[in-house]
Amino acid sequence: MASARIGEIVIIGGGTAGWMAAAALARFVGAQASIRVIESDEIGTVGVGEATIPQLKLFNAGLGIDEAAFVRATNATFKLGIEFDGWRTPGARYIHAFGGIGRGLGLIPFHHYWLRHRAEGGSEALWAFSASAQAAAQHRFAPLQDQPGQAPSGMDYAFHFDAGLYAAFLRRFAEGLGVRRTEGRIADVVLNGETGFVEAVTLAGGARISGDLFIDCSGFRGLVIEQALASGYEDWSHWLPCDRALAVPSARTAPLTPFTRSTARDAGWQWQIPLQHRTGNGHVYCSAFMADEEAAQQLLSKLDGKPLADPRPLRFATGKRRQMWVKNCVALGLAAGFMEPLESTSIHLIQSGIARLLQLFPAAGFDSADIAEFNRQADFEWASIRDFLILHYHANARDGAFWAACRDMTIPDSLAHKLALFKANGRIFREHEELFTELGWVQVLIGQGIDPAGYHPLADQLSRQELAEFMTLARQHTDRVVVALPDHAAFIARHCAAPAVETVAA
Repeated sequence: MASARIGEIVIIGGGTAGWMAAAALARFVGAQASIRVIESDEIGTVGVGEATIPQLKLFNAGLGIDEAAFVRATNATFKLGIEFDGWRTPGARYIHAFGGIGRGLGLIPFHHYWLRHRAEGGSEALWAFSASAQAAAQHRFAPLQDQPGQAPSGMDYAFHFDAGLYAAFLRRFAEGLGVRRTEGRIADVVLNGETGFVEAVTLAGGARISGDLFIDCSGFRGLVIEQALASGYEDWSHWLPCDRALAVPSARTAPLTPFTRSTARDAGWQWQIPLQHRTGNGHVYCSAFMADEEAAQQLLSKLDGKPLADPRPLRFATGKRRQMWVKNCVALGLAAGFMEPLESTSIHLIQSGIARLLQLFPAAGFDSADIAEFNRQADFEWASIRDFLILHYHANARDGAFWAACRDMTIPDSLAHKLALFKANGRIFREHEELFTELGWVQVLIGQGIDPAGYHPLADQLSRQELAEFMTLARQHTDRVVVALPDHAAFIARHCAAPAVETVAA
């Protein structure tokens, strides 16, 4: 006999997380359940201008969203990777570029051949063989479709966009599919006295809204998942000690770079996210090593353009809910946890949480095995991202008390194992579909100055001449791809420019 179906889905909070959830649920389960978003205009959202990773293209495509329309509506630009400036030592730069680097040969990936090439006197950087890295350096961009019979371009991309505009864009999409929005501030969460499940929420005006499944997108407060259901919080501040951020928009400047920039500072780092109409900036820092006033002064003194507002402060503790699905409530976004935006994972974690919920979408009985599997997968994903972020801080050769503390910290065993494997012979393995690929790890490991003692022995099967030809062909292919690309700003102006809202600063 078929189980009873979920009939009413209530999303607590709007913003990016709430409207991403509403749009996806409306698209995929809207035929069997009604969906309501409760949000209050009195409560602000955290989003100030977001950088993303390539997986967002899959989310938008799954909803059937036209890419050019999305770019225009959100003042978006394109992103080929993240440039890290000064993270190893002041002045040293590298990029975590999206897409491929070279091409593997036989059983082993390209970077082992590059390691051998370098060991034998080769001087070209790993990123010389990345089309995305080279295009980013030259401010070039166009979305490329691989052609049959031709070598893949190796490029991939994501977006920078205004998070508030993206939420509004998705709200229009979701409401077009029947999602209802209720304005109001939640005053109480009503739990069933016997089961502990959420029965309803009560608004400040007295209205009671019942539901079968509740999605908590209420931000740091965790209105349902924490305040009502007491999930608990796993604090990772001992590994990722930055606990504050200041965000400020500034006037757009030229050139329009197709990458996010992350610049190491005395007690943290500064982000720079170029949008069509402005630049998003922020300073993530550790309050134990820097006062708020100094952090603000450092941020404002390092802007490329005129500030358009006063810096907006944020406080946080990096970590996650001990359980992101409790009873009949699933937490998404900041209600699920906070991972600082160093590798632009915030929106992806919303996206993956939604995908996980759809894969394990419950019947009204809420089987405990489904809930346990959701939480198990979420725990693994968040921990693997955590380790990747710790790597940036831990592997540094900078001066200063903050960076010395990061260098001296005891790291998780899972990260220590990855480091040991790579330091020995350049090996890196992606486990259980963790977010960051081997190429992502290799770029950050090399960029942060971790040089393997050796490389895979099978790379020695090529003769010196064969290796030289192999590397030359890889570089020539990269150059051919990049030289054919247009300027990033020119591509946007021609295909997906947003309506002008302000004058570009010189």
